[in-house]
Amino acid sequence: MHNAFTPHTSGDLNYLKSLNRSTILSTVRRSPGLSRADIALRTGLTKATVGSVVQALVERGWLREGELHSRGGGRPGRALYLDGERHCMLGAEVGVKGLRLVACNLLGVVLASIHQEEPPTDPATTAKRLAALLVQLRQAPGIADRRCLGLGVAVPGPVSPKAPILSLAPNLGWVDIDFLALLREQPDLPDGVWLLDNEANAAAFGEFYFFEGVPPESIAYISAGSGIGCGVVSGEHFPLVPRGHQGLVGEIGHTVIQPGGALCHCGNHGCAETLVSGWALREALHVDIDASLSHAVLTRAEDGEVQAVMKRAGEALGLLMLNLHHTLNPSMLILGGSLMKLGESLTGPALAYFGTHQNDLLRQSQTVPVKVIGDSTYVAARGAAAQVMARAAIEV
Repeated sequence: MHNAFTPHTSGDLNYLKSLNRSTILSTVRRSPGLSRADIALRTGLTKATVGSVVQALVERGWLREGELHSRGGGRPGRALYLDGERHCMLGAEVGVKGLRLVACNLLGVVLASIHQEEPPTDPATTAKRLAALLVQLRQAPGIADRRCLGLGVAVPGPVSPKAPILSLAPNLGWVDIDFLALLREQPDLPDGVWLLDNEANAAAFGEFYFFEGVPPESIAYISAGSGIGCGVVSGEHFPLVPRGHQGLVGEIGHTVIQPGGALCHCGNHGCAETLVSGWALREALHVDIDASLSHAVLTRAEDGEVQAVMKRAGEALGLLMLNLHHTLNPSMLILGGSLMKLGESLTGPALAYFGTHQNDLLRQSQTVPVKVIGDSTYVAARGAAAQVMARAAIEV
């Protein structure tokens, strides 16, 4: 199935070269330390093809050679690893509450980061702010001398699958924004791959692409912050992010779970975000927009009203998890976003609800693992950087 990280043109030599390069890089990324012979065995490519591609990738700084493999006979091969010393990718998240930026190496290690806690205003002003921060990030020690592969930007709303256009950011009031075009008007930004994606999709991609060890068959990442979104990723050498006809796959915050309920920012009534989102919890608990929601919840943890609101929000989150389990059935669920800072008061009811009901349909004791990321400040930005790497691996 075609996706944003597979070669676009088939049936010619360039297509085959791109396919081979990306496959070999993916194999080393997932299983570091393989030799050329190991890669040929795993991928089905000829030893000559693997040798030629690996040599080019070593020369271009994508791979490095390590220790010799001991063998019972024949010439020993050298272990191969991604080279984390010569390249970097930039990732940025335009969040409802501020801007977050990272520079990563090919291993997914964050080399430098910036977090500016100032809410975005209009798109043009925000693009100018982000561009200045990107220039600052590239001047960080250890970044300036690296070759920059490009820039990925994560945004808080659905992105059109046909063009890099932010269709709607309901919590910012932005509609049909070509944010990359606004960024390109700014000076001193890197060349290379430029990508725009929904923040939950970017976060999911990064968690899958930079997964430690062999990743599960598929993951669903639930981003719970000012709004609620979800990204789903599956695949092997070319990870697939389903987007839908209008880019609405994963907009679980605007699935209706309480018909006739409270008015949502999107204009519908009873969306999940009216029960479990940063803005809904602030309204329910009378927390000012500039105050810390996590601090307010933790300091009032014994308050009966707070406990009731958090239980309702947690169970709504658990219901979303259950619906994803039954509709998409991912191999792993990941909970992230700023609401995870609320801790057990939110995740406790959510995990309890999901744990109680996930096996009702199958009547079996099989469980889907759930990972909770307590601090996901840079997860979406890092995921956007991972998307740059995946695209650059095709075009290298």
